[in-house]
Parts: sequence; structure tokens; C-alpha cells
Amino acid sequence: MLRYEGLRRPATAGLLILAVAAAYFTGGRIGLLRQVVVAGAKVTPLWPPTGIAVACLLTLGLRIWPGIALGEFLVIVSIGPFSPASAGIVAGSTLAPVCACLMLRRAGFRIEMDRLRDGLALVFLGALGGMLVSATVGSTALVLAGSVPLHEFWSTWSAWWAGDAMGVLVIAPLLLVARTVRLPRDTEAARWAEAVLVLAATATTMVLVTMTSLDLLFLVFPLLIWTALRFQLVGAAPCVLLVSVVTIVAATDRTGPFAHENIFEIMVTLQALNGAAALTTLLLAAVVTEQQSTYRKIEQACEALAEVVARLAPHDR
Repeated sequence: MLRYEGLRRPATAGLLILAVAAAYFTGGRIGLLRQVVVAGAKVTPLWPPTGIAVACLLTLGLRIWPGIALGEFLVIVSIGPFSPASAGIVAGSTLAPVCACLMLRRAGFRIEMDRLRDGLALVFLGALGGMLVSATVGSTALVLAGSVPLHEFWSTWSAWWAGDAMGVLVIAPLLLVARTVRLPRDTEAARWAEAVLVLAATATTMVLVTMTSLDLLFLVFPLLIWTALRFQLVGAAPCVLLVSVVTIVAATDRTGPFAHENIFEIMVTLQALNGAAALTTLLLAAVVTEQQSTYRKIEQACEALAEVVARLAPHDR
């Protein structure tokens, strides 16, 4: 019996690693559908695998890190030959989410993301801090391999870092909150209808503002704020993903407000919008969730106190 359990645990871990690798590879292939060339290197404005990796490490544990390395390896060999520079990229792409996970754990991060400190930790430690590793290691590997000139290091590094950070900010919250989603009950029909309408309004607004040459991308923010206030992260995360996808498509196709911008201006506008949208909704949703949690705790304390008072009060005889 003990021998059977010992075999079953490695088998389970192996299956989890393969599942993570498959998810990482799928996210990578999706991310590669939209890429730009910066200083001779192909980078993506939003790299979904970083968000997938961080979410998997937080929920499944550090033991699944080989799945990240395997997934990155499969992504690389699917687009070209594997080289020494590729080995450096695999190492950096694996180490970055691991470092992000370790820093988040050290900061007391909760995957429910029901506190403001959790939102801040994910932004500054998970995304902006942790992804410094992948951008630095990857860009350095390309420079040493001669694929990127030395004077273009910082251009490549900044684009790489922004894409990886956006992957964490946009994808990780969506995956973490997906664990808590439940099927709607009959009494929640009106609330779910409101959520669908807000999502449709967000999609319509983004399509319209990316079809005109006027710079009206900011018009989506009232909808994002409304979604965060009403539905917290459950509603805000899908809306942020929708905003990012539509904007990236417009930017890479050079349509709408991106039609007459150079690659530097496109990247700045794109990352500013995606970053602001993710930060606004993530932090606002965390604040509202924390307030609601505090209110429920106060209610429970008041009910418990009322019961104690009722028991201690003298009864009429």
C-alpha cells in the first residue's frame, strides 16, 4: 500500500507538470499571434504564459516549475531552432515566475485577492518585480548571441519586461478568480444580466474607439470602474482581458489611433492603456472586496454580541 501511494504521488505530479506545460505552450502560441519587432527582436505586447505560470505556481505549488520550462522550450522550438540563447530564455522565463511566487508568498499574498495588499503585491512583486528577471536574462542572452545589438539592449529589455508584466497583470487575476466562479442561481439572474450587458458594452466601446483615428481609448474606463465596483475581480478581470486583446489587435494592425504612430509610440500607448486598465480595476476591486469582507465580519460580530446579551439578560418570571 505504501509503495502504491509512493508511485501515485510522482504520477500525479508528472501529470500536473504536463498540464502546466500544455497550458503554457497554448498561451504562448496565442501570444505569438500578435507580436512586434523591437530592435530586431520579436516581442509580444501581452505574453499570457507569464500569467499562467504565476497562477499555477500560486495554486499548485513550486513543484510544477518543470512544466514552465518545458512549456517555454516547446514554444521556442515551435518557431525556430533551439540555440544557446534559447537556453538562456528558457532559464529566465522559468526563474521569473518562480521568483514572483516566492516574493508573493513572503509578502503573505492570498490567492483569493480579497485585500488591497494582495492587489498591490501582485502588481509590484508579481508583475513589475518578478518579470525583471525574464526581461534581463532574455535580453542579455540575445545580445550575447548577436541577435540584438548592444546599443538596443534597453529597447528590447523594456518591451520584453512590459509584455511579461502585462501577462501577469491581465491573465493571473483571471485564472485565480476563475477558481471561485459558481453557476448563477435563479435569484441572481438580474445581476448576471447586468454583468453580461457591461461586458457587451465594454466590447462595443473598444471596437468603436479602435476604429476611429481620434484618441478616445480612455472612454472605456468608466465601464471598467463600474465593473470593479459592482462585480469586483470576477467581473473586472474578463473586461481587462477584453480591453487588452482588442487594443493589441488594433495596435499590431496599425488601425484607428495607432495608424500613424511609430513602433515606439505604439508600445508606449499600448502598455500605458493596458497597465492603467489592469491597475485601476485590480486595485479598486481589491478595495471593494476588502470593505465588503470587513462589513460582513462586523455583522457577524454584532450578531454574536446580540446573542450573548440575550442570554445574559434577565428573563421575566
